[in-house]
Amino acid sequence: MKHHPFALLALLGVLAVPAVAQPKVNGYFSLDYLKGQDQSLFSFGTFQNAQAGLLFSGEWAPRFAYVLEIQSKDISRFEIEQAWAGFLWSETVHLKAGLYLVPFGKYNESGRAFQTRLVQPPLPVGEIFPASWRDVGLLVEGKAGFFLYSAYLGNGLAEGENLRAGQQFKDNNRDKGRGGRLGLLLSQTVEAGLSYYSGRIDAENKRGLTLKGADITWSDRSVNLSVEYMKGEIENPAPFAKGTAEGWFVLCSINFGSLSPLVAYEKFRYEDAFHGSGYAGPLAAGLGIFDNRNLWAIGLVATIHQNIVLKLEYDFNKESNLELKNNMFRAQAAVHF
Repeated sequence: MKHHPFALLALLGVLAVPAVAQPKVNGYFSLDYLKGQDQSLFSFGTFQNAQAGLLFSGEWAPRFAYVLEIQSKDISRFEIEQAWAGFLWSETVHLKAGLYLVPFGKYNESGRAFQTRLVQPPLPVGEIFPASWRDVGLLVEGKAGFFLYSAYLGNGLAEGENLRAGQQFKDNNRDKGRGGRLGLLLSQTVEAGLSYYSGRIDAENKRGLTLKGADITWSDRSVNLSVEYMKGEIENPAPFAKGTAEGWFVLCSINFGSLSPLVAYEKFRYEDAFHGSGYAGPLAAGLGIFDNRNLWAIGLVATIHQNIVLKLEYDFNKESNLELKNNMFRAQAAVHF
């Protein structure tokens, strides 16, 4: 979905804010290099995924805040990543209205190149729900002691060829998507959370999608550990059984000054006899989805400067019942300011 006119108007509106409330401006960009084995998608080697973004944030009055983030989705297309206005009543209650990143797990809200250790998102991310999942509606979040919470009500996800194709910005039925995340600060370095989403996906307002997730992170000066699990169940018309998608990943890196070696394991399984290639609505089933993959990744993250990160990664891919030569070398340079 293109947002060129809206993005320009929103940007001009932010820049027109009086000087006393001028926004804080941050930006980022990144570039990947990919080289795979003979049966990979990039067997010849290629520079890929040139991405950039600008984030404007600030307050136009005490307790009233706003965020506008514009991000490239490919070389010729920019979209609004976030655009919300909020009332920051206290640390316990932040109420936001507009376009927001959905707080499901940890990765979806912090997947920009300079925020992550991996070059590409883990296998379940962007498969069980859309990559950079956003919604239009209301979001309330806050912190109370050791507890963190988020709850939202929005247009929700739509039905598509697969779960990653469900992103929409205008509701396709009478139902609203709802969900949230409940987090617990176990210590100054450890956080655990549970996520949930539910909503109708079809135009007839009959069939639902449920997503569940769990996550835990441990981050201090020497170790960064992230674990996320997510599962989706989609209702299908008779005589088809429910579609299910399930995945998880573990990522661990150890810090040695400016160098951080890492290892990750990722697992993803998706079975759905109703959707898939050729799907064209409830009366035209697709060819089905039967996907079972896992990979090991080893890598090195080098902090060249406090604003410049270089990543090197090698992925060992494995598909169920297949022996493909599709391992992949990845490199990424990421800059932010």
